[in-house]
Amino acid sequence: MGTVDFDEILKNLPHAFPFRMIDRIIEIEPGKRAVALKNVSIDEPYFIGHFQNNPVMPGVLILEAMAQTGGLAFQSSLEKGEEGIPVLARVEEFRLRRRVIPGDQLIVEAEVMHIFSNLAKVRVLARVREEMVAEGVLVIAKGQAFKESSGQEF
Repeated sequence: MGTVDFDEILKNLPHAFPFRMIDRIIEIEPGKRAVALKNVSIDEPYFIGHFQNNPVMPGVLILEAMAQTGGLAFQSSLEKGEEGIPVLARVEEFRLRRRVIPGDQLIVEAEVMHIFSNLAKVRVLARVREEMVAEGVLVIAKGQAFKESSGQEF
């Protein structure tokens, strides 16, 4: 595989702060696998109320990071110029195994198991260091592109 511009791939995610749950792409094999990183900072807005004296990253946001990584793995299989954005269609399995706290570095891995036309079944896992944090199987759909208020198409 040639040189991959991870920053360019990350720009394909339509999410923006505070809902972009991926800080960096570490590795990508188009149509097969993606590995991403999320630095969990005390400055994240959800830590104000979840939980004030004992901050914990909400499980649904860990799931979102996994879905975004799975979406990038699926989207990387699409032909250049093919429209659509990856969206979470179904959570088939999901299990939280450990809390994620400020200062943790979340590594998210997504492996495309099957692609069925506009759907992909993706096995995902998240870990902090070598310890498993969450795992699951997601179905990602190729959603329709939409236009931003600036007129830019996603």
